[in-house]
Amino acid sequence: MVSHFAEQKILPVAKNVKDFETLMYSEYTYIILLETHIAQLPSLMKLAKQNQKKVLLHVDLVQGLKSDEYAAEYLCQIVKPDGLISTRAPVVRIAKKRKKIAIQRVFLLDTHALETSYRVIDSTQPDYIEILPGVVPPTIIKEVHQHSSVPILAGGLIRTHTEVQDALKAGALAVTTSEKKLWNRKIN
Repeated sequence: MVSHFAEQKILPVAKNVKDFETLMYSEYTYIILLETHIAQLPSLMKLAKQNQKKVLLHVDLVQGLKSDEYAAEYLCQIVKPDGLISTRAPVVRIAKKRKKIAIQRVFLLDTHALETSYRVIDSTQPDYIEILPGVVPPTIIKEVHQHSSVPILAGGLIRTHTEVQDALKAGALAVTTSEKKLWNRKIN
């Protein structure tokens, strides 16, 4: 599979509209929008398009919208982000069906969560898996990738350049982070 993200090793996460607007003037092509209100989405997508940015929208955190297959259909057909991120399998399936980048977000808290995540991943066949927290042991990133053959994004609790490098060395394709100091750091 060819990565959508090319050489972009950091996927900056905008936690709010101000962060999103700041990222419009960054070198990044792909940006993750974490939290927003449904009424803000049309203007934010328009702004992104004007600035040649591609938005990956975290569906579960859109206020005023239930995170289900109907919401995913609405977002794909009306709002038109470049991709959807969700912990919910039906949302990921709709993203794939509508030819959007489909990212399955999984929280790896323990062995049970890991095994449950494998079942979800096997059923959704996402384009990417976002593992949280991204500071899991490197062996876990490798194991999830070997199990699924799906490219891995590491996110959550990554705060230092060393942690970014560790996740990438372990096999993550890129790191998702809201840590602004990491946005300005060139990653090889």
